Amino acid sequence: MLTLVVYCWGCPIFAKKNSMSFLSIFRIVALLEGISYILLLFIATPIKYTMGDPQYVKLLGMPHGLLFVAYIAIALMLRPSLNWSGKQFKYVLLAAIIPFGTFYVDKKILSSKYE
Repeated sequence: MLTLVVYCWGCPIFAKKNSMSFLSIFRIVALLEGISYILLLFIATPIKYTMGDPQYVKLLGMPHGLLFVAYIAIALMLRPSLNWSGKQFKYVLLAAIIPFGTFYVDKKILSSKYE
């Protein structure tokens, strides 16, 4: 069983419960972040520039931004407990800015190693 250490304003809190549930939350956030990025990049942005309607970018921009920040923050918190190498961690972080990248990370790094 993995032990997760979460630092909250400098105070370590040891979550000796099943940290795999935290990994499940990360996988869900990764999925939602990937979907929101694809919708924003391939649907909302073309509508904005071809039809002059920025409504969809405004609608999808804030949720995508929140999911992006959550993805990065959770990745930073999971790194010590999952023992990601520097190369793996770099791929996890880069996946957030590459279309379909979070799906790749989920398939190749998260699901294969921790299931």
